[in-house]
Amino acid sequence: MQHRINQIRLLVNDFSACFRFYRDVIGLPIGTGTEDDPTYAEFLPGSEVTLGLFGRSAMAEVVGAGSKPAHGDGQDAILLVFAVDNVDQTVEALKAKGVTFAAPPTDRPDWGMRTAHFRDPDGNLLEIFHPLKAE
Repeated sequence: MQHRINQIRLLVNDFSACFRFYRDVIGLPIGTGTEDDPTYAEFLPGSEVTLGLFGRSAMAEVVGAGSKPAHGDGQDAILLVFAVDNVDQTVEALKAKGVTFAAPPTDRPDWGMRTAHFRDPDGNLLEIFHPLKAE
C-alpha cells in the first residue's frame, strides 16, 4: 500500500459558517460543494493535499458515534498551518475580515519562524507563519 496524505478533512458543526470562512476569509479556492449543502466541500482543487469540510453529525452516523457529544472541554486536537509571505500583513487583512487572534504575531526563534494563531467558526486552531531571516 502506498502512503501519502491526500486530504485534511475537518468535521464541523456549523458547516455553512466554516465554508464561508475558508472561502471568504482565508480565500481558498473551492473544488466542490456549496455552503447550502452541509454534507461535503473541498478546497484547494488540484493541490497535492486538499482541505475538506464534512458535517460532523453525518460522519458520526457513518462511524456509529451519533450518540456521543460533539465537543469536549480540552486542549486543541488539530492545527492547520498556512505559510504566508508576511505574517503581520496577513494578520491585518484577516482582522479587517473580523478574525480575532488567539496569539498575536510572534517571533519564535526556536522554531525559525514568525507565527500568529486564530480559530475558524467551529473552533479549529489555525496558524500562519513565515520563516525568520537567518542571522
